[in-house]
Amino acid sequence: MSTLYLFAGAAEPVFDIARVIEGAQADGWDVCLGLTPTAARWLAGSLDGLAVLTGHPVRWDYELPGEPGAWPEASAVLVAPATFNTVNQWALGIVDEFVVGVAAEGIGKGIPMVAVPCLSAAYAQHPQFERSVETLRGAGVSVLYGEGEPEWGDAARFPWRAALDAVRERVAVG
Repeated sequence: MSTLYLFAGAAEPVFDIARVIEGAQADGWDVCLGLTPTAARWLAGSLDGLAVLTGHPVRWDYELPGEPGAWPEASAVLVAPATFNTVNQWALGIVDEFVVGVAAEGIGKGIPMVAVPCLSAAYAQHPQFERSVETLRGAGVSVLYGEGEPEWGDAARFPWRAALDAVRERVAVG
C-alpha cells in the first residue's frame, strides 16, 4: 500500500479532514495526517479520533532527536488546505513548522507533491504569494491554483476530490 502524507493548514476546509482521509483510504492510500500548529489547535478535540482513523499518530511537531520515526516513508505528499503562510514558508525554505519542513525536504527527495492553496483574495494579491507558487511549481510541485482554477477560499467549494486525483496522477507520472 502506498503512503500519502496529508498535510493541512489552518483554513476552513481542514474541518472536512476526516472525510478526506476516508476518501484517500478508499483510493487505496495509507494516510498519515500532519497539521500546522494552528490547525492542530483547531482540531484538538478530534486528534485522537483522527489517529484511530489513520492508524498513525497525528503529527504537528518535529520528533525529538533520537526518537524513532512514527510514520512509514511517503509515496506522495498532499498539502491542502495550504494557507498563505504555509505556501510562502515552503517556497522560501523556512522550516520551523513540521509540515513545511517535511514538504521542503520532499522536494529534495523527489517525492510527488501536490499543493492546494486556500487563502483570501487579499492575501492572493500580495506579491510574494505568486512568486512562491511559481517557486514551488519550478521545484516540481503541482500547485492547483491560478488561471482556470476557481476561487477556493470557500470551504464548501474546496476541491478535495481534484486534489486526491492530482496526487494519483503525479504518482502515476512519477
